[in-house]
Amino acid sequence: MSKEKRSIAQNLGITRTVVRPREESDIQIREDRIGKYFRKYLNRFVFAEFSEDFISKSKAGDLMRGVPIPLRKKELKDFAGGEGIPMLVIAENMAWVMGCDPHFKYTKDYVAILTKLYNHKLEEGMMKEGRDAAERGDLDNACIHFRASLCMRYDYLHSMYSYARACRAMYLNSSNEEYVGRFKAEALDWFELLTETHPRFAQGYYYLGYAYLNMGLYAKADLSWKSFMKFSKNGKDKKEIRERLQQIAEPVQIEAGYNHVLAGRYEEGIKVLEPFTSTRFSDWWPLYYYLGVAYEMTGKRSDAVDSFKKVLHLNGSHLETMKELLAIYEDESDRANIRKYSEKIKMIEAAMEEDRAQLVKEIELEDKKLQEEEPQMADPEHIEIDAEETESIENTEDRKPLVKRLGKKK
Repeated sequence: MSKEKRSIAQNLGITRTVVRPREESDIQIREDRIGKYFRKYLNRFVFAEFSEDFISKSKAGDLMRGVPIPLRKKELKDFAGGEGIPMLVIAENMAWVMGCDPHFKYTKDYVAILTKLYNHKLEEGMMKEGRDAAERGDLDNACIHFRASLCMRYDYLHSMYSYARACRAMYLNSSNEEYVGRFKAEALDWFELLTETHPRFAQGYYYLGYAYLNMGLYAKADLSWKSFMKFSKNGKDKKEIRERLQQIAEPVQIEAGYNHVLAGRYEEGIKVLEPFTSTRFSDWWPLYYYLGVAYEMTGKRSDAVDSFKKVLHLNGSHLETMKELLAIYEDESDRANIRKYSEKIKMIEAAMEEDRAQLVKEIELEDKKLQEEEPQMADPEHIEIDAEETESIENTEDRKPLVKRLGKKK
């Protein structure tokens, strides 16, 4: 493609290069990793139906027929007594139901009804309600409203970013392994999806870089933060990330060495990794593990054994290293070391299995509690978007309760 035929966006390097299929990006149909922690809030609602009289007078009448209305139990009396419930209150209830369970049977009906009745600011109102809740530390509430907003518009930048931030805050506030794992995966996936969908939005890369860093994926963190530096106009954050990039420069090289070994390029891996054994990374046990593998695969068995023993000096229960040594000693028919490492492996595996079984029981109990009990307020989570860094930022209104700002009827 010639430069003349490329769009302005393409020439600036901001073309979307990844487009996920709808089933991976639309919250109504994609896997819901964390929904089980919100469904407890559905117990607050009972369901009724719009009367024929109300349907006949409503602009969305045909869409309402046969669709159950979510009402809080305290509202049921007014509804049954003929006093009626304001449609905006019902809209807020629909938001809660959709946010608790985007796969709910009538989510598409709620979206259709609300879209018919209110203008395009609807998803913005839900998103702002979530932001308010986050700033109070009510993270479940925040997450539910962000999810509801994404039901209305699955690629809405503000809600994608806010939802990913909320999931991040929620796992940082928990010690439950199951909960943390699910919310961490959800946050990572949505930060990735955000940068794919809105490639100029700098803050997406900022948090994505930290997510990769926490997983030990230094090369991905490096790429994410370089994208952040390219698009961000925030001087303070750019200074922070510039320092981070310097800090991970060497781990990025080490990771490249690991990848050479994993890909079978053993000599290249050795060439990259060996120099780091005399640096500040000399006590980083994975360095010696991958060197050990590379040495063994290139016929340098003595060096391999030394490297594997160095791993065990730094990490005495590393099972894979023991298995590598056992394989070497079996090949050499070294009975004493075969017995030594076989027994060690057996002991560690038994201890790991016992610990795993106990941990599973504890996690199951804690996870059940998380699904049944409402959490305490967490530390407030301020979520901010720089208008200059968004692709299209609409004018926002002052913060008001959702029922007052869902939008005017068309």
